[in-house]
Amino acid sequence: MKTKLLSILFLLLASFTFAQEVGFTAKTNREKLGINERLRIDFTMTENGDNFNPPDFRGFSVVAGPSQSIRNSWVNGKRSFEKTYTYYLKPNARGNFTIGQATVEIKGELYKTTPIPISVTAAVSTPTDGDNQEILSDTDIHLIAKVSKTKPYLNEGILVEYVLYVSPKVEISNYNIIDSPKFADFWSQEINIKSLNFINSTYNGEPYRKVVLQKSVLYPQKTGKLKIEPLAISLGVGVPSNRRDIFGRRLYETIDKTVAASMRTIDVQPLPEKDKPANFTGAVGSFDFSVTASRTSLDATESLQAKVRVSGKGNFKLFEIPRLKTPASLEVYEPEHLENVNTNERGMYGNITNAYTIVPQQKGKYPIQPISFSYFDVNSKTYKTLTSKEILITVENGPLASSTPQYTGEENNTSVQKQPVVSAGKQFKYIKLDGNLSDKKEEPFLGSYTYWGLMFLSLGSIPIVFMLRKKAAVKTPESVSASKKADKLAKKYLSAAKKNLGDSQAFYIALEKALHNYLKAKLSLSTAEMSKEKIEGLLEEKGVETITIQQFIKLLKSCEFARYAPTSSTAIQEDYSAAVQVITKLDKEI
Repeated sequence: MKTKLLSILFLLLASFTFAQEVGFTAKTNREKLGINERLRIDFTMTENGDNFNPPDFRGFSVVAGPSQSIRNSWVNGKRSFEKTYTYYLKPNARGNFTIGQATVEIKGELYKTTPIPISVTAAVSTPTDGDNQEILSDTDIHLIAKVSKTKPYLNEGILVEYVLYVSPKVEISNYNIIDSPKFADFWSQEINIKSLNFINSTYNGEPYRKVVLQKSVLYPQKTGKLKIEPLAISLGVGVPSNRRDIFGRRLYETIDKTVAASMRTIDVQPLPEKDKPANFTGAVGSFDFSVTASRTSLDATESLQAKVRVSGKGNFKLFEIPRLKTPASLEVYEPEHLENVNTNERGMYGNITNAYTIVPQQKGKYPIQPISFSYFDVNSKTYKTLTSKEILITVENGPLASSTPQYTGEENNTSVQKQPVVSAGKQFKYIKLDGNLSDKKEEPFLGSYTYWGLMFLSLGSIPIVFMLRKKAAVKTPESVSASKKADKLAKKYLSAAKKNLGDSQAFYIALEKALHNYLKAKLSLSTAEMSKEKIEGLLEEKGVETITIQQFIKLLKSCEFARYAPTSSTAIQEDYSAAVQVITKLDKEI
């Protein structure tokens, strides 16, 4: 009997000892995720601890948490305890990151978790949000990548538009691009969008509002199936909360939502090899070709300009202009390359020119031979070749040497006769071997007139220095009050916006006007110069800090965005406070 009691006591003691083992671990629901997904991480301890400190989550933003859960149970005399802190994280950029160590004190000892490597990739087509039902809400927001042509030819331009569709039931306040497509296999040109304007539209048969966020013209640089990476943006979205106002209406709260377009794939077709001209250098589009001369009759040593020009629509920056063919007896300088090319939704258009300066040296007639330019026409799907006309240059007055090339209807390659160089006499002098040197007598500096002059000048400058320091000290109180003046100035410009805090549309109209009026007064700008790009460039020239410029541009975007979409009262108050701070900062920095 005594032996049995000792055995039971030993088993109980072993169970109790086993239950007291301490563990502190970190666990994520995945190690790889897209930039439009969320990560869940749990920090679990097997004994209750104090002073829990999470890592700084560098590269991520916390979108929910920490939430705390405790599980304490006894099963067959065995105690089990777990305390867990849970966070939901949103990645801020692509790349490889590390979740650092969390710490906690348990029974006077410090415990640390093991760092966890996390890989963030481009946006995925079907995102999951880390199993958090609170932040998984159908916000009726869709970002779509529209491609003008899915089977283009090599070097043929296509348009990619990123369009945001928003349901009328959803309130949005602003947006930020968190991941832009790289277009690695394309030559790309982004089209500037001056303002963001929502228009009524439909999506899957339902009424929506839509706005084009970004447009780019792409020229594929290789054949086969190429992927167009998605655009990912962060939106402030107003969702209904469990709280209600005094009238029973449901209140909204703003959450940060990441939305991304789906990955698109295009099939790039190779250019046909059949009938490809020998002088084809990669031009794809619809072009005109010409060779012109500024004049065809002149005297020797005078100059003319010959221009080889390609104009029309196509991939202007991706092919070469044919070189001018001239007789060897004409002095031709390297051409000046001129570009007048713009980009719109249908691609690049305009003209490129090589301008040659030509100086004939002798009397005669000199032909500029015809040259050809070939391109692939995407409309007819055939190669076309354009040939210039021959230009005859007549040099009327000048020396006529025996070797002067005359016009015979063929290209003349006879070189110009070289003239002998006449040497002038006594060009070089002999080096003198005997020097006639003498000592230079100088008075010592100490005790000289210069010495005493500098001495009295330094002593006389002491009272001037004291006067300048006293004057600077008098100005100091003015700088102390600069902050208060800047704050008053901000509130003066924002007074109209403050009066309309309860009216979303009127508030943002007044806020945008206040921001523009402030810059007009501060930088002496006209209304025509009030584009975001112009403002950003001017503020950079004035030495304004980058973060202040970004805050100002973000406010302008919020004004454009919110004027066409409902906005929560919380977002309005936040934007007003941000505007006061930004104007105050600008007044100090400019």
